[in-house]
Amino acid sequence: MLNFFRYNAFVSSHSVRQTAAAEFPTRWGRFRIFGFEGEIGEGDQRHETAVALVMGDLKVAPPLVRIHSQCLTGDVFGSLRCDCRQQLEMALSMIAQQGAGVLIYEQQEGRGIGLMAKLQAYELQDAGFDTVEANEQLGFKADQREFALPVEILNALGVTQVRLLSNNPDKVAALERGGIEVLERVPCEVSHSPDAEDYLKTKKEKLGHLFTSR
Repeated sequence: MLNFFRYNAFVSSHSVRQTAAAEFPTRWGRFRIFGFEGEIGEGDQRHETAVALVMGDLKVAPPLVRIHSQCLTGDVFGSLRCDCRQQLEMALSMIAQQGAGVLIYEQQEGRGIGLMAKLQAYELQDAGFDTVEANEQLGFKADQREFALPVEILNALGVTQVRLLSNNPDKVAALERGGIEVLERVPCEVSHSPDAEDYLKTKKEKLGHLFTSR
């Protein structure tokens, strides 16, 4: 049965619908996969979709949660320009090791600019721009993403406190604005290729990402 969720406590303008739920065996263990979609945003709303991979009982203790933005080039093709695939696999492994947790996979390719624009940004990066400058040259913000949908998904799953696996302080702030208490920010730092060095440097220096090893 499909369930509809509306939340008025925090962001009444968002409505999120659970579209599907199924068993989901993976090489990291058995998850349950949920599909969500909804209209997100104040004023000019946008349609967003995401899936949530859930393992174990989320009510025993505040679960480990990873919010991961889609990266076709990294997650699927193994691009060395970023560390996305390594972070995705690290998150699934850590959730499996703990026996419980949530991975929310949002369709926000290229920090929210979309796949074709992301490839155009790659072209600009090849010409000497960093990732922030390339996005801005294309008329976008440095990071177009918002994280309202993960808040709604966690609400739907009955999760009010999390240990967030992330280096991005914007994700922490977004969850806390939405009423989700972040008890701990767990670093999501992975080994990377020399090809990703400038990408990570820009994340730290221009986007404020937190790294313990850099």
